[in-house]
Amino acid sequence: MTTFYDDLETRSADQREADQLAALNGQLARIAGHGGTSVSDPDKLLDLTGLATLPVLRKSDLAKWQSEKPPFGGMPVSNVAHIFQSPGPIYEPGGITHDWWRMGRFLHAAGFGKDDIVQNCFGYHLTPAGMIFESGARAVGATVLPAGTGQTELQVTAARDIGTTAYVGTPDYLKVILDKADQMGVTLRFTKAAVGGGALFPSLRQEYADRGIACLQSYATADVGNIAYESAAMEGMILDEQIIVEIVIPGTGTPVFPGEIGEVLVTSLNPDYPLIRFATGDMSAVMAGQSPCGRTNTRIKGWMGRADQTTKIKGMFVRPEQVAAFVSRHEEVDRARVIASREGEQDILTVQVECDGGDADAYAASVVDTMKMKGKVVVCDLGALPRDGLVIEDQRKIGRAHV
Repeated sequence: MTTFYDDLETRSADQREADQLAALNGQLARIAGHGGTSVSDPDKLLDLTGLATLPVLRKSDLAKWQSEKPPFGGMPVSNVAHIFQSPGPIYEPGGITHDWWRMGRFLHAAGFGKDDIVQNCFGYHLTPAGMIFESGARAVGATVLPAGTGQTELQVTAARDIGTTAYVGTPDYLKVILDKADQMGVTLRFTKAAVGGGALFPSLRQEYADRGIACLQSYATADVGNIAYESAAMEGMILDEQIIVEIVIPGTGTPVFPGEIGEVLVTSLNPDYPLIRFATGDMSAVMAGQSPCGRTNTRIKGWMGRADQTTKIKGMFVRPEQVAAFVSRHEEVDRARVIASREGEQDILTVQVECDGGDADAYAASVVDTMKMKGKVVVCDLGALPRDGLVIEDQRKIGRAHV
């Protein structure tokens, strides 16, 4: 097996950026004139920094468009073989003319190939996870057992009888299969695993390693497919070659500085389903440098929580979009942070405003306008606020569900 899936993985930064810009402008041309898009009349971009000037596409937009014009909201979708359903509901297309979700790249990095029989334990019912990994397995020439979830004893029997060598599924379910095999006195031949859809804890990875199973993880979504993946180096997650990822301040489209935590936006370069600046709702951060494995693309730190920091204060919800609206009213304000706290058994709203000078009274008026309640305003020097991805911080000690 070759080290790299293709030459794209070892491109120079300049070549990658040029290729991505050409593909991005192709995507913008495809969506021009279509109703189901957040970019109504896109101009050709001169460089990738121009991407930040385009609007953010959120799942709520997709749901609205799809309800008005089913099944895909009028988006320019092509080569569709399947329609999947995710919570919302939101409907996603899937194709079979190529590795639609680009999972083959991850499986190759995990050591999967034509000699493997892959036990695919992701679901095949409505959601695309099972097909995402099956498509990837086909791309690397592997044979697939479409096992799905549940019926663990039958899964053990099938794995024994056909000699499955590789597992794909959630991190935890492989342990369920292995433990059941132990109970049944069955020896299985798994040597590798590619997991997603949940946290792979170091202790669980080590337990698999102790059993002779090398386990790597990917970060993917139903909407855009593979976003980033581990290689054998296991130092961060390498971005897929056919997407563009931005890390932005949650609730906005404003990029954070390199290394800061923010919300993951993904632009898919799949011509069959052109999603531009799609907000995953997940948090992550860019890692410095390149992977020791030799792949040259940017690395991220993986999944670091959810970006939706909506918090109820004084009986009213405050959302990241409202904080972004507050910041946009004042050119001198770099960023803001809402603090929810308690004093004398009452909720307190404090808005920390990072700026060069500024008028606290004007900011207080904007807080009322954008957040629909009064709050304290604290003016901070530039660079004073933490770069941890939070725009709303709940400091209250709550012993009950806060809904």
